Parts: sequence; structure tokens; C-alpha cells
Amino acid sequence: MSAGTSSQSQDNVQSHPQAGADSHVPPLLRMAGIVKSFPGVKALRGVSLTLEAGRVLAIVGENGAGKSSLIKTLSGAYEPDEGTIEINGVPLGRGTHAAIDAGVAVIYQELSLVNDMTVAENLFLGRMPARNGFVQRREADQNARQALAQVGLDGVSPSMRLGDLPLNKRQLIEVAKAVARDARILVMDEPTAALQRDDISHLYAVVKRLRAAGMGIIFISHHLEEVFELADSAVVMRDGATVSERPMSAWTEQDLVQAMVARNLDSFYPWEPRDYGPVVLEVRDLASPPIVRHASFKVRAGEIVGIAGIAGAGRTELLKAIFGAQKVTEGDIFIRGNKTVVRSPADGVRQGLVYTAEDRKLEGLVLEASIEENIVLSSLKAIATGGFVRSARKRALAQKASARFGVRASSVVQITGNLSGGNQQKVILGRATATQPAVIMLDEPTRGIDVGAKTEIYAHMVAMARAGAAVVMVSSELPELLGMSDRVLVMYRGRIVAELPRDEADSETVIQWATTGARA
Repeated sequence: MSAGTSSQSQDNVQSHPQAGADSHVPPLLRMAGIVKSFPGVKALRGVSLTLEAGRVLAIVGENGAGKSSLIKTLSGAYEPDEGTIEINGVPLGRGTHAAIDAGVAVIYQELSLVNDMTVAENLFLGRMPARNGFVQRREADQNARQALAQVGLDGVSPSMRLGDLPLNKRQLIEVAKAVARDARILVMDEPTAALQRDDISHLYAVVKRLRAAGMGIIFISHHLEEVFELADSAVVMRDGATVSERPMSAWTEQDLVQAMVARNLDSFYPWEPRDYGPVVLEVRDLASPPIVRHASFKVRAGEIVGIAGIAGAGRTELLKAIFGAQKVTEGDIFIRGNKTVVRSPADGVRQGLVYTAEDRKLEGLVLEASIEENIVLSSLKAIATGGFVRSARKRALAQKASARFGVRASSVVQITGNLSGGNQQKVILGRATATQPAVIMLDEPTRGIDVGAKTEIYAHMVAMARAGAAVVMVSSELPELLGMSDRVLVMYRGRIVAELPRDEADSETVIQWATTGARA
């Protein structure tokens, strides 16, 4: 069943109540005709959707499709210009307190927890049980234990300082917070973005348990495998409107992607065979304690080499060591055949290397700075005369890079932190290529961005290789590695244990090397 334009007339958003439900009983949540505008932007254009109790509804769409605006409207952070929101048939009042009182809980990517407070204080923030003006800590701890047990955190003490817990447990504390508030509607916005595989499996189990208990869950994720794993149905948003809704049994991944980007995707991964030039980067027996141990590999001009491995294998540490961001204790680096000592990232840039960090917000960008300032960050010496940066050259360089990567913004003076994830990644690529590097090292280049932006990033990677750069990519998404790489290197406990040509690299082989360091 296609999700293209021809099918949208029969694909209007509608309710899919649970089997056997009384059709006269209102759904748990109904949003109808929601419109929200900001100066110069219409964020939501008549959005409608329904959610039944005991169901998981996925909302998917590219960055900028309106998902965040819709959720903020449901949570009371935004007031709609038009439309209605009803919970169990009762109109929702205005403001965040009305939404909380009605049983709406939202878990955003950036956790809304206070690290210096205890677990119990976070669970009941602003509503600690009290009598005669005195907080009842024993009662709070007892209630906290019940909520924690429901999300599989029985072993966590309510009196623990929240900041002492690892990130995966803090993510589940957010879910427990919703349980403690007796939430009936739980919204999860990219809840697995910072989690490892085992933590994700645990979160899946929690979501399924809450669904079985009758909670209605809205699940937002760029990872379509998560949508197919958890959701009962999926709504596709595009340009501020809901364009299609179906039960998951009626969706294929290709249909879902096509509905999101409104175009046919003949090839999700635009890999193409290329002629390779000479070896540009060679690494021999490189060691960077405590993880990287005697790693060796080569990359040619025009080649895309992927590096696979489980978390902790040393992939990021290897790239940082090559770039000069991490100390090298043994081994040699050759760039264009010349032995090179890279003592710092500035050294790396001078030698023709660039590295884009895994965490673009923490290490990759100055979010408070403009697009222009971020793009020229590595090129200031090249556009300076007598120690002074020439504004005209700075602006021209930024505009050229921004146009080349299709950064969607009003101008290059727009603040980078206000851009979508995909556009932030394009700003990073603009800065990376502004120095005309010989080697481009990309660490998780599509993490946290939507499928439409991913296809654009992939096309840019191919273009960079075609232009003669040696491209090295670390990715935790195996289909991405297999789809985009000319060769796949596999790391295991700090070493490169396998080198697989494209036609020999498959999921089973890569996973076997990555998890055991050997091939059966």
C-alpha cells in the first residue's frame, strides 16, 4: 500500500479504537484542527489525531514537520490558535498545570530533572506529600518505591541523589515521574537517543508494560525500527500537517519514509562505485590508552571507510587520537605518505584532517553563535589579513558553505541553536569542508536527525568522496555502515580485527566480529 500523494485521499487521519470498544465512548485523547502560528511561520496546519487507552501511537516526520510544536501544544506550553483538545471527551484547559492535572506527561530529549535533588524529590517535584506544612518524606519514599518498581528500578533508593545515577536510569526516572503523577497519556520524544542497546530493550519492556496497564502512549522517534517494534499505529506529519495514519500492519518502512519526505526513494543509500586515488591516511599500530590498542588501517582518496563496533570498542577514541584531540602513546600517522605528528586539533586541521564530533551540541557547535560564526571557526586564519578577519570574506565563505549543504535558515546570521538537528549537522559539514581537507572523519554523522535529512547527508558524503576526500565514518547504525561504506573496518576492544570489502560485509559477519573479535 503506497503512502504517496495518490493514496492520501483514502489515508485521512482517523481513529482506530481498540477492538470491541464502544464507538460512543470518546477516545482517551482527541486533537482536532490544531493550528499554531509564530511570526512568519505556520507551525501547525489543522492537525488532528486520536489516541486510545492501552495503545502506542507513533508520530513520525522530518525535523521541522511540526512534531515538537504539536507536543508542546498538548502539554500546555503553547496555546493553539484554533482547534480543540479533549481528554476522555472533556476539553483540556489552558496551560501546563491543566495538562498535568488532566494526566498528560511529556518526556523530552533533554531530561527535566534536578541532579542535586533526591530521586523522590524529583518524582514529586512541586507536589511532595505534606501535612500541616511539613513534608512527609516517609510517605514520599513509599510512593516513590511503587513508581520505581513499575519501571523496573526496584533497586534504586528514593533517597539517592539523582545525579549519582547513570543516564539510562535517569531516563527511566522520567517515566517513573509520569507514573507517580498518575499520568494517563505519556509522550516520549526520542527517548532512546542517548541509550545503549541493553537500555533500549529495557525501555521497550517498560513501554509495553505501561501500555498493558491501560496508559496511552505517544512515541516520537527517528528510528523506524523502534516505531515498528512498539507502535500500534503511526501518524505521519509533514509541513505542519498530518498527512497519513495507518495501523502498523498496513505500513512498510519504505511507505513510511516516502510519506515523510513526499518523494520516492529509489535508493535510501546513494552509494556509487568510484575510482580511488592514492592512500591519503595511513595509521600504523596506533595506541591511545586506555582503549585504543595498536590499530592500523589505510584510506584512499575518494573512498568511504566505515568503522563498526559495539559501544566501548574504541571507535570514537581512535578518530580523536588521529585528529589530535586525544593523546597518542605509540604508533605512527601518515598523511599523503608523510609521517605526521598531530599534537592538537589545530595541528590536525593544518595537516588536512577534520573531525565531526558524535555529540554535535556538546563538542561540535557553539549553539549560541550564528551559522556564519560556526562555519568559519576552522578557517579564521585563511580569511584573515594582518591578524584581522575580513567580514566580507567571512560572510562569503559562510554563504557558500551554507548553500552547498542546503542549510535551511533565513540567513547565515541565524543562531545555530535554533536550527533543526539535520541543519545543525549540515553546518558542521560546511565548517569541515571549508578548510578543503584531505581526510574527513565523521563520528555518528546522522545521529538524532530524521530520514529526509539523513538522505541529504549521505548524498553529501558521496559528493565529498567524489571530490577526492578520504571519508572515514563511525556509525552505530549497521544498515547505514553497510549502505554507505566501500570497506568496513570492525573494532573490538581497541583493535581493528577485521577489514571487509563492501561485497563481503553483511550484518551477521560484522556483528560476529564486533561482539567476539573473531569469525566463526
